[in-house]
Amino acid sequence: MERLDKIFSNQAILSRKDFKRAVKDKKIEVNGTVITNSDIKVSETDIVKYMGEIISLDKYIYIMLNKPLGVVSSTEDSLDKTVIDILKKEYIRKDLFPCGRLDKNTTGLLIITNDGISAHKRLSPKNHVEKEYYFELKEPFKTSSIEKLENGITLKDGLVTKPCKVSFKTKTTGTITLTEGKYHEIRRMFAYFSNEVTYLKRISFGDIKLDENLKEGESRLLTQEEIEIFTK
Repeated sequence: MERLDKIFSNQAILSRKDFKRAVKDKKIEVNGTVITNSDIKVSETDIVKYMGEIISLDKYIYIMLNKPLGVVSSTEDSLDKTVIDILKKEYIRKDLFPCGRLDKNTTGLLIITNDGISAHKRLSPKNHVEKEYYFELKEPFKTSSIEKLENGITLKDGLVTKPCKVSFKTKTTGTITLTEGKYHEIRRMFAYFSNEVTYLKRISFGDIKLDENLKEGESRLLTQEEIEIFTK
């Protein structure tokens, strides 16, 4: 059981003060009955409505976002829009955060949640969760360099990249699968070969694939199957 005013506050629906006012104005129902007590507690089996709309009581929320260009993977930023800013209003909660990061100029799959334990497991290097990206290059990539790229290279700053999988569709486009995600790593890996990534999009995170029906900037809740994959 959890206090309903806390749930409303955590989900950024109403502040504690505004919750009390809403109760006084008879705008909140629990199981079909208008509540008169602002101290009421509820469980996940209760049905709560605010001004006629059902409010989710789930403790955790899991969101798939198709991140667009120019948006930063953080919870707040004084200069740019964040991935939290562009979510559907009904998904917003105070404790949301992106699971990992995508560079400002990288698009694609980003999972946003408030489940810190599962996110930590997915991001832990020891679990080797694969992330697949689609890329486009400025110049054709030499076939003779693919094996070296896949086996790992030493970048200028001394970082030794882990083995990866690369599949070219054309001389300048393809997919690359990593088990880590260092700062600008893919761009730096191709820069090692004097090439430039002109477009980069994450298309999978482990066994969770980017929903092809999600346009850039759009978000949806994970399916139950996807939640089970993310939290296993």
